[in-house]
Amino acid sequence: MTEPASIAVVVGVTGGLGGALAKTLGAQARYDKVVGLARRRPDDWPDSPDWPFITADVLKEQDLAAAAKVLSALGALDRVVVATGLLHGEGVTPEKTMRSLNASTLAELFAVNAVAPALVAKHLLPLTPKTRPSVFAALSARVGSISDNRLGGWYGYRASKAALNMLIATLAIEHRRQRPLGVCVALHPGTVQTDLSAPFRKAGADDTVFSPEHSAQALAAVMDGLGADDNGGFFAWDGSRIEW
Repeated sequence: MTEPASIAVVVGVTGGLGGALAKTLGAQARYDKVVGLARRRPDDWPDSPDWPFITADVLKEQDLAAAAKVLSALGALDRVVVATGLLHGEGVTPEKTMRSLNASTLAELFAVNAVAPALVAKHLLPLTPKTRPSVFAALSARVGSISDNRLGGWYGYRASKAALNMLIATLAIEHRRQRPLGVCVALHPGTVQTDLSAPFRKAGADDTVFSPEHSAQALAAVMDGLGADDNGGFFAWDGSRIEW
């Protein structure tokens, strides 16, 4: 009997870390196909049938439904990594004080950091295998840990990542009932040299800042080591468990 194809999906491959994660998973012999999903195709995305690319906006359910239809034709999804995220951008800056709180900024942060991964899970978790292990991972952040918050500030980013963490924990409970061997987790990649962190990295702190490739390899190793008992967990790049 022919073994089913092993498929990995990375959502958000236009980001520095998302692109590095796709390349890292692609270098692992375990995957027959690595699928990229983003609003636009990266210029360096491989032109190969083993590297399918799907254009989709993760905040548009019709796009995700169409993507799920394409993915279902490929086979069960052994690994899904959601690498989308927003910390700053046009009109969006981390708040240093409550005086900076703004409804539209909060809504945008929650949409990208919490709603989008939840919608991805809604459409892609049902495509994971029923009878073999799988991993669904969303990139969160340590600052989304409520128990670890001792500095304050960054209201919207912290709260949206905390919301993502709760969504992951809740998804994991339902997922376990349907896919006993499946794992649904949140991952903290560390501080990575990407556009997301660029304005906030401290000069001279290179030893605490990872390249996208280093972080991707570390996260891949963490995912490789996950078992069913880790379902619903929150893990750092080094495999340590983070309290909610």
